[in-house]
Amino acid sequence: MEEGSHQIQVNQMTEIKSQFDPKLRKVISTKKQVAVIPVGSIEQHGPHLPISTDSDIVSEISKKICQKNSYLLLPTINYGVSQEHAPFFNLSLKETTLQRILLDLCLSLFENNVKTIFIFNGHHGNQNAIKKVDKKLKNKIKVFTFSYWHFMKRDFDHAGFVETSLMLAISKEVKMNLAKKGLITDGMNSQEINKLGRMASKSFPKVTKNGIWGDPRKATKQAGQKIFSEIIENLGKKCQTCLTGHGSKFHQ
Repeated sequence: MEEGSHQIQVNQMTEIKSQFDPKLRKVISTKKQVAVIPVGSIEQHGPHLPISTDSDIVSEISKKICQKNSYLLLPTINYGVSQEHAPFFNLSLKETTLQRILLDLCLSLFENNVKTIFIFNGHHGNQNAIKKVDKKLKNKIKVFTFSYWHFMKRDFDHAGFVETSLMLAISKEVKMNLAKKGLITDGMNSQEINKLGRMASKSFPKVTKNGIWGDPRKATKQAGQKIFSEIIENLGKKCQTCLTGHGSKFHQ
């Protein structure tokens, strides 16, 4: 991401993986800390985007929000629930496995005196596993789970205009010459789109044919930067409302 592209003030972010034990324990002991766990996936994103797309996007969003708010940033969980993309390439966890990993991480953070956790999700197939985590830990830890696409005005896609634009803003691995039009839902009503969504959750290639939901051919880096700014602003505000107890129009 270009420096200053989001106009975000960079604060004292603590990235867990680069810390040393004495300093990290001191940081945690000096004030109540908030941790962020990004969750992505490894799966096909058409011929023009890398299989790490979901993980790359949610990692960048998490990093910027942690910088802005001085949260603790955990390493991204790069594997998600992606079996619906078979026979296209995917490396998947079972829903119960992903949920168990998140539960264990949250409990481990709690044992290290971190009692407020945000889980940022970058893959649609992870939602069922993630949304139950807070309920299982509600008596011990404050856990809030959010999927980033709920914090932008554009409709969610897969390797379409939105995801491709976001990747153009943060990665040099996008192959726009290979971008192809995928499933287009323009002119469909919400009932028809929801039906396709339910079918895609079982077999994404069956519904989209080429593994793309949307049309990436007109995606741009500038559009990606704008969408990033919108997500980071809205999701950041939602996090603050969770911490202060005030309401917000944005949802899980």
